Amino acid sequence: MPLCRLIAATAGGAMLVASGAASAAAPDLAAHRALYQLTLGNARSADVEAATGKMAYEVTDTCDAWAVRQRLEMTITNRDGQDIQMISDYTTWESKDGLKLNFRMRETTDTAVTSEVQGDARLTATGGPGEVHYTLPKQQTVDLPAGTLFPTAHTAAILEAAQEGKKVVALPLFDGTSPDGAQNSSIVITSWGAPRPNQWSALAALPSGKFHIAFFDRTAEAQTPDYEVSMRYWLNGVADDLAMDFGEFVMNGKMVEFTPQKPHC
Repeated sequence: MPLCRLIAATAGGAMLVASGAASAAAPDLAAHRALYQLTLGNARSADVEAATGKMAYEVTDTCDAWAVRQRLEMTITNRDGQDIQMISDYTTWESKDGLKLNFRMRETTDTAVTSEVQGDARLTATGGPGEVHYTLPKQQTVDLPAGTLFPTAHTAAILEAAQEGKKVVALPLFDGTSPDGAQNSSIVITSWGAPRPNQWSALAALPSGKFHIAFFDRTAEAQTPDYEVSMRYWLNGVADDLAMDFGEFVMNGKMVEFTPQKPHC
């Protein structure tokens, strides 16, 4: 699964399950820079003896769009004591109307390129349908189903659902990390509550909650998730307390630096 699908965790055609109040206002997402320290939470494979890493995440408000860059670096130590370095660079440009997405993702293992995806996607209206045009790994066009959301719109919709008291959200997502088009995402909102003490003053006055997101291939055979992540989300879209499940191991992420950013118009 793509290493970069971490916190890049919805609307028409989607299924929202649970009772709640009237529709909440769309959340005001925050441009920011954050750095996360990664530590090994759980190793399910005997091949993983240790793991460390860091992730840099930056959201830029360009006034008409959100520009996101995420760089993940992990060093995995196998049972033979060999260190394997894995790096993922992921960038997107997403229009604020949620209809356009440009994306590029590049992953390397010990400097060898293991995956590269690039292209652009368009939706005919909020929530799709639409199509994605790939230039890497090969030139192709793939249809996007009705209900599809791009990453920032997906995050905003999850937060809106939390404000409305919903507990389960199921949505098609296209984030540009796979050459196979959209995936299904299943979101469980395990808590949502009032502001709580926090070392970051820009977050301390905001409500927040815990979320668990699972990503599935859009096939009838897909019974188990491709990838799972849990985190705390604040109302402005900032995330912390990550638990990223890669199957063979789980990495925990703690935000160690956080800087709000002004719009770049």
